Amino acid sequence: MQQWTIEEPEQLTFGDVRTLDVRIVAGRLDVLASEGPPTLEVSEIESVSPLIVTYDEDARSLIIAYKDLTWDGLLGWLRRDRRRTVLAITVPKSCRVNAGVVSAPAVVAGFEKVTHVKSVSGEIVLDAVSGDVVANTVSGAVESRAMDGDLSFRSVSGDLTVADGTPRRLRANTVSGRITADLALRPTGHVTLNSVSGAILVRLPENVETDVSVRSTSGRLVSTFEKLSNTSGPGSKSLSGRLGGGMASLSAITVSGEVTLLKGEKE
Repeated sequence: MQQWTIEEPEQLTFGDVRTLDVRIVAGRLDVLASEGPPTLEVSEIESVSPLIVTYDEDARSLIIAYKDLTWDGLLGWLRRDRRRTVLAITVPKSCRVNAGVVSAPAVVAGFEKVTHVKSVSGEIVLDAVSGDVVANTVSGAVESRAMDGDLSFRSVSGDLTVADGTPRRLRANTVSGRITADLALRPTGHVTLNSVSGAILVRLPENVETDVSVRSTSGRLVSTFEKLSNTSGPGSKSLSGRLGGGMASLSAITVSGEVTLLKGEKE
């Protein structure tokens, strides 16, 4: 096992990496899939405590974190000492990635197996990340581009944007965050979106084949798909029906949030 204490800009190269764990506070984090040797480039660092880098060649694991900033305790981390790090990491696309930030923006790109991200208020971009993806935030926004796989999202007030997504499963839960999804559903794709007061907007291809179930207690429901049935009663509104063959499924539930279904171009 090798360990480095990082207190100034530095570049490191490692052997094979199958698992990456990285946690920072402020600054910027880029985690990129690459066919070359795994690398770490710290271009800026300002901290009262050093960044610790640990590489276990036998386990093929790489851990980059402040000693007192644990993965499980990230969302509850409230200390206010100055810690700012700008770093870029490259590892194989099959690497399992765990990335956590407090207030730093992060880009995670190109991975295909398991990717877990956590944020307190930092914005996270998931670019062409497939496989099993989990994103948890408090108020930080998450943007997923060209998603192909499973995405589970949970936030308090953070927004979720899915652009050009082809999910096997998409599960999103938020209290007041906005959910915006531009999707091309697989024949067996399942999408479940839940919010309390956050608005939900979904754009689907005109020729999509899916069962649709949308419900809200008091939020407005809007659809440009004429085949969906719109019913309202005391304390309940719903949009439901089958589009095309109905092999996939889309469910959206809010308490007071508005839900909008838009018809896009054909696939």
